[in-house]
Amino acid sequence: MNGTNLFKIALRALANNKLRAFLTMLGIIIGVASVITMLAIGQGSKKSIQQQISEMGSNMIMIHPGADMRGGVRQDPSAMQTLKLADYEALRDETNFLSAISPNVSSSGQLIAGNNNYPASVNGVGTEYLDIRQLTVENGQMFTEADIQSSAKVCVIGKTIVDNLFPDGSDPVGKIIRFSKIPLRVVGVLKSKGYNSMGQDQDAVVLAPYTTVMKRLLAVTYLQGVFASALTEDMTDYATEEITEILRRNHKLKTSDDDDFTIRTQQELSTMLNSTTDLMTTLLACIAGISLVVGGIGIMNIMYVSVTERTREIGLRMSVGARGVDILSQFLIEAILISITGGIIGVIIGCGASWIVKSVAHWPIYIQPWSVFLSFAVCTVTGVFFGWYPAKKAADLDPIEAIRYE
Repeated sequence: MNGTNLFKIALRALANNKLRAFLTMLGIIIGVASVITMLAIGQGSKKSIQQQISEMGSNMIMIHPGADMRGGVRQDPSAMQTLKLADYEALRDETNFLSAISPNVSSSGQLIAGNNNYPASVNGVGTEYLDIRQLTVENGQMFTEADIQSSAKVCVIGKTIVDNLFPDGSDPVGKIIRFSKIPLRVVGVLKSKGYNSMGQDQDAVVLAPYTTVMKRLLAVTYLQGVFASALTEDMTDYATEEITEILRRNHKLKTSDDDDFTIRTQQELSTMLNSTTDLMTTLLACIAGISLVVGGIGIMNIMYVSVTERTREIGLRMSVGARGVDILSQFLIEAILISITGGIIGVIIGCGASWIVKSVAHWPIYIQPWSVFLSFAVCTVTGVFFGWYPAKKAADLDPIEAIRYE
């Protein structure tokens, strides 16, 4: 018997029991739709995190003072004074793998402009800080090296600061704001970046020359940190090794001594967050995949019922010349048709559900083609796997016993 006839017979058999065939498909439809939606949510979260890390600077390197032990008590890293301006200058002049570098000191307090005030931190940085953090000045300009040399009382502010200190919509450039009784002239406004994945407002920022913050606000001679940017993301490890070597030499540390500083890279953060989202995606996909298995068991159950119901029909067909392989093929085709049709509907519903989640919940969604193909392939294999045993049972029936079956 040729394949076309077997296909027609299988279609006719399914058409005779439309409701039962649909209910059998339902397990596969729900399974495939669930897998696609869960993977879309997981991949969307991963892509969103990668994008936000990229916006922060995917090749950014953060150097901070290391915690120290004094009298058996571990000190707060922020209280350490191991990073000096000399370290920053050595890194700036001697490194080969850094494209930009900036010192960092910060002071928290209240910003005041006229009758308005807002709590914020003033970050003392260098001119290359904008390149490292991928910030741009939208209005006005960045302070200059001359401002840094003269410890000028100037600053660049973010959109949130503008909205709170100048709610009337006036241009803040050229205006004076006060911080800890120190007047700072606004020379620029940064382009808005919104909130990051950690929920931090990236526009609630005030940048000033690091010398101004060190001398006029904090009266310190040490740095709270150094931000740097590697030439490329691939060179981050080389840059880290180079920084470690220079700082250990500057701090006169012996080979047996631990580093008195810590180096963190965005690459580490990216790897950690990616591994977390991958784990969550796998977990969600496994939970959704259970639906596919349940759907497969549903196919097996219905095929068993179908074989039992059609025992006499199978006997008659075998008695007029149908071979065991024809019977096997017919029932396998029925199982595969159920799973493939359910798979196609499931893919459509899964893509639709992903779009609804994006529109209603505003979650980041990313449907990868491989997740659709994988779901479709799994449901096809499920049809063959769970349809094989009932089909084999039908093919092995004795024609005489089958015809006598009541």
